[in-house]
Amino acid sequence: MNYPITTIRHSLAHIMAQAVKSIYPDVKLAIGPDIENWFYYDFDFWGIEFKEENLKEIEKKMKNIIKQNQLFEEYKLPIDKAIKTIKSSWEIYKLEMAEDLKKSGETELTFYKNLTQQWTETFMDMCRGPHVGKSIEINENSFKLDKIAGAYWKWDSSNIMLTRIYGFAFESREKLDEYLKFLEEAKKRDHRVLGKKLKLFTFSDKVGLGLPLWLPAGAMLWKQVEDFWKEAHEKNGYDFVRTPHIWNKTLWETSGHWGFYADSMYPPMEVGQSLEEMQAWVKAKESETFLLKPMNCPFHVEIFKSEPKSYREFPLRWCETGTVYRFEKKWQLSGLTRVRWFTQDDAHIICRKDQVEDELKRVVNFILYIFESFGFDKNTIKVYLSLRDPNNKSKYAGNDEWWDLTQNVLEKVAKEMKLDYVAEEWEAAFYWPKLDFKLKDVLGREWQCSTLQFDFNLPERFDMTFVNDKWEQEKTFMLHRALFGSFERFLGLLIEHYAGSFPLWLAPEQVKIVPVSDVFISYADKVYAKLRESGIRVKIDDSSDSLNKKVRNAELQKVPYILIIWEKEEKENSVSVRNYKTKEQSEASTDEFIASILKEIKDRVN
Repeated sequence: MNYPITTIRHSLAHIMAQAVKSIYPDVKLAIGPDIENWFYYDFDFWGIEFKEENLKEIEKKMKNIIKQNQLFEEYKLPIDKAIKTIKSSWEIYKLEMAEDLKKSGETELTFYKNLTQQWTETFMDMCRGPHVGKSIEINENSFKLDKIAGAYWKWDSSNIMLTRIYGFAFESREKLDEYLKFLEEAKKRDHRVLGKKLKLFTFSDKVGLGLPLWLPAGAMLWKQVEDFWKEAHEKNGYDFVRTPHIWNKTLWETSGHWGFYADSMYPPMEVGQSLEEMQAWVKAKESETFLLKPMNCPFHVEIFKSEPKSYREFPLRWCETGTVYRFEKKWQLSGLTRVRWFTQDDAHIICRKDQVEDELKRVVNFILYIFESFGFDKNTIKVYLSLRDPNNKSKYAGNDEWWDLTQNVLEKVAKEMKLDYVAEEWEAAFYWPKLDFKLKDVLGREWQCSTLQFDFNLPERFDMTFVNDKWEQEKTFMLHRALFGSFERFLGLLIEHYAGSFPLWLAPEQVKIVPVSDVFISYADKVYAKLRESGIRVKIDDSSDSLNKKVRNAELQKVPYILIIWEKEEKENSVSVRNYKTKEQSEASTDEFIASILKEIKDRVN
């Protein structure tokens, strides 16, 4: 029988639990679902030190269970009998889940037991299923256990940390091997590994978790991206604004973040005295409550509110590369893709109703231009249209007229601009519908980047109005828009997309000059000065290393061009050029090389 791959993965999670219990009888079981490409199970090993090298033993046991052709038998029990049965097995996590299900109104629970060919029960687990009919129906060579990780029970940091065992599974050995190759390539491109090798960024325990430090090469990469971003915004009619990193508590109460976003914000700070005064136990005479900002939106609203607006002033397009701070849980942090301080490439467009459609189209075109500039064509972009739940409209801010208008205009724009989009009901936030743009990199992985969304919440809370052509107060429309999402995540994407071998215009170091010996350093300095004057990012390797090692070091840093300087080059006022990507070697005069580099940069950017 051909089972859906999700059923196979779920069944493997069940078999993994059976294998673990057979080797470690005292282990307690938690949950074991299937997820995209993967399956996992959470265990409490009760003080047993379980390491990744133990996975081979578990995998071997799982294959043995599969070969035994065990039967998966489903049965149901009334809720109270089910709880009594689980109590007798001392499965404390299953018991807690069962009691929670009873509180939610469940009247019976589903179980699966495994039976041998002699009808001997070998394992039982509370599980909704579905599972395969017999274990032999799973290809024993189509799965592999991969790693272990920590996972809090019920995803709550106040609960115990369990051990999660991950595995991946596919319909065939061929598909598994294909995925293993994908993982190997992904490991090579991992931005955390490349970030260290290429000396782009680092982390320090003394600085704090989730707070990246950008090294000179990484800061230069950032600068190229940010310079391009700013120039593109100027050309597209945006005005720049700047806002502080902290703001008074009153702002966050008005915006609503104090209540509905509190789980992602850092605790407030009372500001009324210096650190020295506090250390000396001097009592503050008066103080204000400030918070680190988790987003820029309310600040831009306050700029809007600073003076009355007329209908003639619209649209207003305000952008900012604003650093924000969010309290991400320790276990959620991951390289540059999940950090605690990051820079949003934020913009807010405040406009009239009759301008909404045109502004949406402008933003979509801008997003597509930005993606294309960094090497992503339209075929790599997937768009998701988030709509409200049509059966539960009461939970959303704004009125039906505004929701109908904005949802319809978003879909109209998506269709007219021939975006590859999927409409998803129930995915809208309570205060806006939106378009999410996800990028597919060279490995086929999707990355959440650009977002284009309406906001009904802030215009209402802050009473954002303007004087229309009838001299009446009218509510503004407000669009939130981010192109990268955050600089950190987008740079992580670029590092992995290009495997650290950036196009010339982005490369932190575009040229490495390698003099064969100290005798030629003087000429190398002259070539260096000419390149620098031309705006080319260049460095000299004047170390005492051998020529081969110098070239090798430059290649490890993925520098696009290596210039080797020897006696011949000095006499002819030329350079010997080595192209990192093509491995081609050529000769050119210094001026010819500079001209070719500048042309390559200009052609790429334009």
